Amino acid sequence: MKPAITSRTISLCVAATLALSGAAAHAADPASCKQVRMADPGWTDINATNALTGIVLEALGYEQKVLPLSVPITYAGMQKVQVDVFLGNWMPAQTALVGPLLKSGVIEQLHANLPSAKFTLAVPEYVSKAGVRTFADLAKHADKFERKIYGIETGAPANQIIRKMLTAKSYGLDGWTLVESSEQGMLSQVARKQRGSEWIVFLAWEPNQMNNTFKLSYLDGDKDYFGPNFGSASVNTVARRGYAAACPNLGRLFKQLEFSATLEQAIIADLVQKRPARPSALRELKANPELAAKWLNGVTTIDGRDGAAAVRARLAQP
Repeated sequence: MKPAITSRTISLCVAATLALSGAAAHAADPASCKQVRMADPGWTDINATNALTGIVLEALGYEQKVLPLSVPITYAGMQKVQVDVFLGNWMPAQTALVGPLLKSGVIEQLHANLPSAKFTLAVPEYVSKAGVRTFADLAKHADKFERKIYGIETGAPANQIIRKMLTAKSYGLDGWTLVESSEQGMLSQVARKQRGSEWIVFLAWEPNQMNNTFKLSYLDGDKDYFGPNFGSASVNTVARRGYAAACPNLGRLFKQLEFSATLEQAIIADLVQKRPARPSALRELKANPELAAKWLNGVTTIDGRDGAAAVRARLAQP
């Protein structure tokens, strides 16, 4: 004799089905997502944000692998499925390089992790007080600058922007050259010039420890290269094609990661003193636990457990 199907039986079945579907909605990422490959072009701000992210990822059961790659190689690595995520998509500075990749879907822009940044040319404060406040003022004092603009590593999109500006002789910059180096190499030149009160114009951005180390002035008056409002910029998180769909739990996390200039510069200050980024990032997360709480809304561990609880447990450790 078949058992009677009662309303209670039906209710239990529905509840079980809903529970299963809820579990499926928060299912763990597949094993192929365990290692998260991220890039670092050697910039202190990305070193800081990678460290913050790494602590969270490892608390969730993932493994972070940071690859030291230039920006162009980073995007090439994404196309070849060798890099998963990059936290340093500065826009509009990288538009020429990234625009075609975004349009074709080779990479995906997930979120603005620092929506109010600054990225343009700058001079020491004493140079600004002497009358150099805009891009158009540079040519008036070409000899004092030795007709040089100091940039970062070869191949960086920002250097390409400067080179394009110089080739076009914009703002009267006829006969000027770009000096390529690295972030630290460029800042060493700034420090040397400032010691002798010599003039220098260089690539500058915020957040970066240069804003605390030097008294500098960002140049205004540009709309064609770095953009208006002193190079107002947004730093975005980008991922390789299909990554957020293949690893939905990670996709959710990376779409919610958001930093601040104050947070990053607290870590960068330690980096400048040759201290490792990870302990500094851990200190900042412990001091600001609400940050991780926002990042982890709806995020689980890799095996489907409460992600926020796992990170809280990590932050509670010495």
